[in-house]
Amino acid sequence: MNWWALGLLWLAGINLRITTLAVPPLIPLIHQDLDLSEKAVGALGGLPVLMFAGGALFGSLLLARTGAVRALIAGLALTGVAGALRGLGPDVLVLFAMTGIMGLGIAIMQPAMPTFTGHWFRNHVGLATAAYVNGLLVGEIIGAALTTPLALPLAGGSWGGALAIWSLPLFANILLLVWALKLGLVTGPGLKGAHEAARWWPNWRDGGMIRCGLILGCAASIYFTSNAFLPDFLYATKRPHLVDASLIALNTGQLPASFLLLGLGDRLAGRAWPLVSVGLLGAAGAGGLTLAASDGGIIFWSGVVGFVGAFILILTLALPPLLAAQDDVHHFSAGVFVIGYFIAFVTPIVSGALWDAIHIPAMAFAPVGAAGIALAVLATTLHFSPRPS
Repeated sequence: MNWWALGLLWLAGINLRITTLAVPPLIPLIHQDLDLSEKAVGALGGLPVLMFAGGALFGSLLLARTGAVRALIAGLALTGVAGALRGLGPDVLVLFAMTGIMGLGIAIMQPAMPTFTGHWFRNHVGLATAAYVNGLLVGEIIGAALTTPLALPLAGGSWGGALAIWSLPLFANILLLVWALKLGLVTGPGLKGAHEAARWWPNWRDGGMIRCGLILGCAASIYFTSNAFLPDFLYATKRPHLVDASLIALNTGQLPASFLLLGLGDRLAGRAWPLVSVGLLGAAGAGGLTLAASDGGIIFWSGVVGFVGAFILILTLALPPLLAAQDDVHHFSAGVFVIGYFIAFVTPIVSGALWDAIHIPAMAFAPVGAAGIALAVLATTLHFSPRPS
């Protein structure tokens, strides 16, 4: 086992989310300084997710033309620089422009991660995927939990400075990756030949890729939609005192899934029954959230939804190196991300529209339950015979 490679994957996973999840704790300050409307606040939160989808194709092209190492370094650098410049001014146009560029940087990194996973851990894809998704989850928690108590005081109370602080781990990641490659502690996937480099565009007729993208969309929808509507749902149902505890349960509930799959990822990756089982559990979690009568029930089911989202995410991200030939992982992954994150962008809008139209708060979670059921059905249609490398 190459522990250097595993550590670099884990650190890159942290940097996939730390700059994005640093924003929600600072929204009151940003809102006050820039006089944003609620729609603008929603757009600020949804913009990175939209860029995750659209930018994945550019990431695939860059990876095919320059190689995985240069693409990952470019993604880290772009995310770090743009993330640090979001508070420059402060100015609304700068904030949105830099947030979009930051999302593009993350979108470049995302197709590179399965490529490195397949190159470094061809026989341990489940373990390696669980490792970098564990880092992703840790990055979410660090950004959400430590921005206000740590980064904001270090920045002298400036929200722009606090956002800039979270760019430092990305630059550290670049230095460590270059250093490890130079010393031969890890090797980078080589550049493709001219024919292979041309294959950056996803094959939209590939049913396996489309189904993987739909499954990722279901998993991401469960997480993002629940995060978006849980606070308002609790306020609407006269339980505002549960907001903090429920959000903590939802987000920390992801960690047990990642730790479980660090041990079982290689056994479960590429099997349908875990996805089917956990998809149905996700549907049950959405129902439990809306029907629970006790405070403990709300917190418990919030944790279940978080567990489901992370469990499915890890197993889904393990599929591209298993289902695609090694030279095709980047554009297979890009197609999966385009489909998955576009669905994750649209689903909260559908949830909000249902709530507005029917005036029943629980309807916001109907798409979450539907995503769990759809995921279970889709998993049964995947053919998990790995393609030749």
